[in-house]
Amino acid sequence: MRLMRTVEISEEPIRLGQFLKLAQLADDGGHAKELIEDGEVHVNGAVELRRGAQLRAGDVVVVGTDEVRISVRS
Repeated sequence: MRLMRTVEISEEPIRLGQFLKLAQLADDGGHAKELIEDGEVHVNGAVELRRGAQLRAGDVVVVGTDEVRISVRS
């Protein structure tokens, strides 16, 4: 079972690779790249293979059993 959590960003957009590190879904940039290249990262229900993909508030990122919704700090 997945529990969705929310991670706030200071401004949008944020790149996928950066967000994976911020949300603690990846240990570092190399790990983020590996997860993306292996097709293990889903954004809004679709596999995302671009490390520089631009994410915005409301987007949902899934890696394994971790599901994270993006919000913008107000």
